[in-house]
Formats: sequence, C-alpha cells, structure tokens
Amino acid sequence: MADILKIISVLAAMVVLLKRRWNLGLVMLLSSVMLALLYLLPPPDFLKAFYAGTVDKTTLSLVTALLLIRVFENVMRKNGVMQQMMDSFRGMVMDRRILMASMPALIGLLPSMGGALFSAPMVDEASKKINISQERKAFINYMFRHPWEFILPLYPGVILASAITSYSLRQLMLANLPFALCLVISGTAWGLRGIGAQREGFKTISREGLMSFLPLALILVMVIVFHMNLSVTLAAVIIGMFAAFRYNARDILQSVREGFSWEIVMIILGAMTFKSVLNHSGAVENISRFFTEEQIPVLPALFFLPFTYGLLTGLTVGFVGSTFPIILGFENTNHIGAIAFAFASGYAGVLLSPVHLCLVLTREYFKAAMNGIYRMTAKAVALIMLVALIEYFISGRYWH
Repeated sequence: MADILKIISVLAAMVVLLKRRWNLGLVMLLSSVMLALLYLLPPPDFLKAFYAGTVDKTTLSLVTALLLIRVFENVMRKNGVMQQMMDSFRGMVMDRRILMASMPALIGLLPSMGGALFSAPMVDEASKKINISQERKAFINYMFRHPWEFILPLYPGVILASAITSYSLRQLMLANLPFALCLVISGTAWGLRGIGAQREGFKTISREGLMSFLPLALILVMVIVFHMNLSVTLAAVIIGMFAAFRYNARDILQSVREGFSWEIVMIILGAMTFKSVLNHSGAVENISRFFTEEQIPVLPALFFLPFTYGLLTGLTVGFVGSTFPIILGFENTNHIGAIAFAFASGYAGVLLSPVHLCLVLTREYFKAAMNGIYRMTAKAVALIMLVALIEYFISGRYWH
C-alpha cells in the first residue's frame, strides 16, 4: 500500500505542476527525483538510472524521430503542401458532409498544438448551407481531427508508447486502429446523421494536387507495409522533399533549426528517465506484487490510471510517459490488448479533459455549449471503451 501512496503522490505533484503550465519534460525529470527521494534511492543509483534512461538506444531513436517529424511538418507547411492537399480534397469531394469531416481530418494529419482552430473555420464554411447546431459543428471538428493520434506515426504519444512497451510501432498502430474507427463512426453517427445530401460540383484535380499527398503516403506505406524504421523513413522523405523544392544549404539549415525543439528533447528524456528510475527503485515490482497479493483485478487499474491522468492534463504524451511504465509491471498485461486498452483509457480521458486545448478552442470558436459537446463526446468515449474491452479479452486469450 505504501508504494501505491508514493506513486499517487508523485502523479499528483505532476498534475499540479502541469496545471501551472510547467514544461512536461521538466516535470517528468523532477518527478524522477521525487520518486528517487521517496524510495531512498542512493545518489549513485539515481545517476545510474538517469544515465541508462538518457543514453538508451530507444531514447535516442525516439528523440531523432520526433525532431524529424517537426522538420517534416515545417517543410510541408512552408511549401504549401498541406494547403494543396486541402484544396485538392475540396475538388474531389462532392458532398458538403464529407467536406465538413475531411477538413479537420486533413489538418489533423500534421500534429500541432490547438490545430483544431485551423480547421474550425473550414467546417463553419462547409456547413453554411446546412441547418446544424453550433454544438454539432464543434463536435464534428473535434471528432474528425483526433482519430490520427491513435494510429499515425507522426504523433508522439503512439511513438512513446511503442518505445516504452517495446511493441513495434506497426503492432501498436494496428491494435489502436479500431479506436480510430470508433471516432470516425461517432463523428458520423452523432455529428453528420440526419443531414441530407449537399452536393457540390466536381473539379479537376491538378497533378501538383495529387503529388501533395505523396510525402505522407510514402511514410505510411514504408512504416506499415515494409516495417521500416520511422527515423530512417522520415529522413529519406525529408531529403527527397529538400531535393524536390530545391533547398540550398541555408534553407536546409533553417528548416533543421526551426524543427529542433528543446521541449521535445526534454519530454522524451524526462519520460524515459522516469521509466528508468521506476524500474531501479523497485516501485513497479512492489506495485505488481501488491495487486497480486490483494487479488485486485488488473483491468480497473489499466483503466483508471491512464484515464485519470489524461482527464486531468489533456496530454497524450503525459499519460503514456507517466503511467505506462507502471502498467507494464502488472500481471496479465503481457499482451498488446492490455497496452491498447490502457492507451484507449488514457485517450478517453484526454478527449473529455476540460483542459484539452483542441476542445477549448473549438468550443470558443463556435460559441457552443460545453454540455452539448460533452453529451456527444461521452458517447464516442463509451464506444471506444467498449471496443477496447472486447479487444482486451480477445487479445488476452489469443494474441500473445
């Protein structure tokens, strides 16, 4: 029980600091120190754990991948590739309902804080000839933006989960795929349902418009189909884009400089150090033993730990980095269904979090009633957790 109280106190401190808008990476590092103090870990052992966490091959690969993602996003945005993708999609889509859904989905392909605010005006524009409430517009913008965070290897949450659990990115993406589909189904069922066909004229798509989809398509195919390393894939695609857009040395250096982020480096170092200190302190083993001896079912813990952290912080990277190292020590979690269930639980909390930036910005843009958005979002979350529960039991029996 003492171990549970220690972990709860560490997680509570993390939430308080994040509420005060401290950098997530710094919070994770401070939490590692707090954990070491609570477990009376000698300074040499703490330094050993810190060193193991920072120079680990997985840590370095993770930092490289996330920084390359930022460079990729920078090149895409600065050269108008994302805008071309959206313009092309507008031409291909002949139904305003699909256009309303596709705009936030396309914007969501590139991870950016508060990106829902970019797609909100597009949803508003596409819905001008449609009689639909502000709450439903907000829900459509919110739902269709977020399926990618379950499955797209450009989002840090799923990459970090893969690194911590040692499951391949491809395995985790496939396990999370049903949850992404749940958001699409929810957005369609409770956002677009009842809206009649709203036809538009078809426009010819230019060659440039079609080519704008190529960089992202290459990344997905190389990672999912050919199982290639994400960092290698990103580097190859970025080099190809540098060549295609005729970047000189100065342009390349500027893109790399703008893509570099100490915040990203700190987040990954903090998360991996926290995991390392947890293992060195014996906390994971003790908590696992406590659950076994007290015969506490593992499923509630797999839900409440990530869900609570996601709800309080609104951060995917936060609940993954803080709770997944603990979850790995539980019994009966040696199958990917358990990890996927925990990810779904944490993300359910993120979707419902009142501090989730996308939710806050979407509600503000549409001037929608929060209870109206929550009513539909809660249904989507319930669907995700039902599917996650089914996957957990099926996976526990057949998929080890």
